[in-house]
Amino acid sequence: MKTTHSLAIAVLLVTASLVAQAQILIGQTSGFTGAVATGVKETQAGAMLYFDRVNAKGGVGGQKIELLSMDDKFDPALAAENARELIEKKNVVALFLTRGTPHTEAIIPWLDKYHVPLVGPSSGAMVLHQPVQKYIFNIRATYQHEAEKAIAHQASIGLTKIAVLYTDDSFGVDGLAGAQKGLQKARLEAVGLYKFDRSKPDFSSLAPAIVKAGAQSVLLVASATSAVAAIEALRAAGSTAQYVALSNNATSGFIAALGGNARGVIVSQVFPQSQSYALVREMADAARAKGLADTSPAMLEGFSAAKVLVEALRRTGGKPTRERLQAALEGMDKFDLGGLEIGYSPTDHTGLDFTDLSIIGSDGKFQR
Repeated sequence: MKTTHSLAIAVLLVTASLVAQAQILIGQTSGFTGAVATGVKETQAGAMLYFDRVNAKGGVGGQKIELLSMDDKFDPALAAENARELIEKKNVVALFLTRGTPHTEAIIPWLDKYHVPLVGPSSGAMVLHQPVQKYIFNIRATYQHEAEKAIAHQASIGLTKIAVLYTDDSFGVDGLAGAQKGLQKARLEAVGLYKFDRSKPDFSSLAPAIVKAGAQSVLLVASATSAVAAIEALRAAGSTAQYVALSNNATSGFIAALGGNARGVIVSQVFPQSQSYALVREMADAARAKGLADTSPAMLEGFSAAKVLVEALRRTGGKPTRERLQAALEGMDKFDLGGLEIGYSPTDHTGLDFTDLSIIGSDGKFQR
């Protein structure tokens, strides 16, 4: 009897240990090295602030969340291969925080094949919104909305000679489409539309051409590395234009990379920066608890995406599978992120529509 009793206790202890160690595996492929590395790392850092806070309180249904991150070097083909490995070999329940428009497009076939939800792609590409991609759940607004608002703002302050400098990929074309909508509404024509090679950006001839066109404002649809190089080339060519970048560059790393060219650059934002939002205060509290004095808009994007994912995991009843998570996300109606309401349905995976503009001040920080 004692032996049987001892064996039963041992089994219970092993079982309890396994439950305590059980993990919810979430996969991420993104450019941790390459042109967007700074922004990717900031976005992931924001997500980990939330995941760590949840895990410290026992996780979801007693299971800790583990984020398995792979570097795709900002290469769409490698992003697709990483997604396949995470889904087939690591058996992740969801993918999370991919980066880049062509990169996210490249993994869609794997999402569709294995019915894996992707939460919070760090891309505002319209192709991820319309028509609805069954397994993609967007958090942030579209690049087209950002670009359209940026053009409207420039026109409202009397800048009518506007140039658009864009990368020759689906991200660039998408941002250009929004810019053209804004120009049309403002009854303006661009003084020039300038395309550059994403993999080998060269502004030696484009910068003088933009200056010659008399551009008062330049909208940059580009990665951080390319945008920094473009502004440097434009300044060197004698440009005194106002520069506007989209939210993919809403990072502290972008400001640092700009150096002396940072002040006065406008950057679109897809999340609020004001402490009047509970979401902003919540992340600030989480950052302080980790000893972080400064945060960035990119961190808030990651934090928000993590908050949405965790809420959906909780709504699976503590038993997250790919199918249960998909159903929970599509049934997530009117979830309060903290002053911003987000919701999905089977026919709407858009997420938020918040956009704002900020300017880099003399203190090297984003200001409204």
